[in-house]
Amino acid sequence: MSLLEISNLHVRAGEKEILKGLDLTIEEGQIHALMGPNGSGKSTLANAIMGHPNLEVTDGQIIFKGEDMTEADPDERARAGLFMAFQYPVAVPGVTVTKYLRTVMNAHREARGEDPIPLKEFRKTVEAAMELTEVPREFAARYLNEGFSGGEKKRMEILQLALQIPSLAVLDETDSGLDIDALRIVAHGVNTLKGPDMGVLIITHYQRILHLVKPDVVHILYQGRIVKHGGPELVAVLEDKGYGWIREEVEAGAAA
Repeated sequence: MSLLEISNLHVRAGEKEILKGLDLTIEEGQIHALMGPNGSGKSTLANAIMGHPNLEVTDGQIIFKGEDMTEADPDERARAGLFMAFQYPVAVPGVTVTKYLRTVMNAHREARGEDPIPLKEFRKTVEAAMELTEVPREFAARYLNEGFSGGEKKRMEILQLALQIPSLAVLDETDSGLDIDALRIVAHGVNTLKGPDMGVLIITHYQRILHLVKPDVVHILYQGRIVKHGGPELVAVLEDKGYGWIREEVEAGAAA
């Protein structure tokens, strides 16, 4: 059984169809990279996987761990083990990092039928995760993402990943806008946390994170469909040739 199986997915935002029959399969423990030019539908796919309410699935299925999640609410998907690191994490004034993290951890424990996490265990777990992601301990008392730099927000996303250890982590352009130090920290977190029980889908414009986090499979998304699959060598081809050759291949295939 595949971890995630998306078949013939059609997704609209308002009157515009963005995904037009997308197929994608991810196995447990695999790292997949999804690349493509601007406007191809990369972030739409990420949001569709998580059940964004502004998107309408008009056809197709999203199967996660053997369960049909196509119509599931976002919180149901999160409790089932789906996680998304956002391209633009939002600030939550009035909610401290500590309060937020403990609430999230307890929600996942409740979904597994476990008691709330004891305070001593929570502190120990969070301190270890903060050390891994190089998030200063004093951030625990700050309001979530309020006044944080772009790099600090992205580290907070990886901190949440470290605490939740989901079955599938969707990283939606987590590398965008990062300097090399912040990028290194994000990549180190992903490389440390990946394992046989967690799949990762990295959605990115840039090749640089894929030099630090080696994908098992690379997909190219173009005009709402995945049009090419390959291994890490596909990243080198894109670095060398850009996306023009993909456009030419698709147009040639349509004309044939």
